[in-house]
Amino acid sequence: MNRVGKTAAGIGVLLAVWQLAVMSGIWSTYVLPPPSKVANSFLVMAGNGTLWKHILVSMRRVLTGFGIAFSLALVCGIVASGLPKLEEYYGGFLEFMRHVPPISLIALLILWFGIGETSKIIIIVLASFFPMYLNIRKGFASADRKLLEVGEVFGLSRWQKFCRIIVPCAVPDVLVGMRIGLGYSWRAIIGAEMIAAASGLGYLILDAQQMSRSDRVIVGIITIGMVGILCDRIFQILIQRCRSYENK
Repeated sequence: MNRVGKTAAGIGVLLAVWQLAVMSGIWSTYVLPPPSKVANSFLVMAGNGTLWKHILVSMRRVLTGFGIAFSLALVCGIVASGLPKLEEYYGGFLEFMRHVPPISLIALLILWFGIGETSKIIIIVLASFFPMYLNIRKGFASADRKLLEVGEVFGLSRWQKFCRIIVPCAVPDVLVGMRIGLGYSWRAIIGAEMIAAASGLGYLILDAQQMSRSDRVIVGIITIGMVGILCDRIFQILIQRCRSYENK
């Protein structure tokens, strides 16, 4: 409760500064609408279902891209753990792509895949793949060597050691990578929905900007932040439970 109170106090200070900035006339209400106008727009859009429709569309895109990225990261992590020599052939390419911003590939993705859902999903996959891959790879590589030696003594096969020792040891790192990757997925949704989208939170923000509705722009930003915090909190709880289970 103490933490909630401090968070609420911080939000209250931010709202007060926001209101004072509006009242001071530094920016016009056209550029910076008052909190009351933003709250009213939020309630109206939530009440008529517009906001929920955009949330569901963006959630579907994020979860699809996140699921594909996690599957690819898991496969690459298993290959890197089980066949380290094979990683030498594709590791350099992954390292190169890790430093290329997904937004910079929008033009090529439109040429290759058009303006449909595929291009949007690929942007999200590229944004969330690398943090998950690096954490999964780290988790598989950090298995307790003493436990692996015990597995050798008991005659466990390579696959049995992987399933019974390496995977359980890697679960916390995998969850941390998934938590970070999901955050990157929500950060990429704006860029993904720049590609001729007709719905979604990114589309909501861009459409509001074109219509000069700064209140709706702020509503879209706040909504993305709130949904992202909710998803992050779910993963945080999972990580805590896994760690408490390990301690037992």
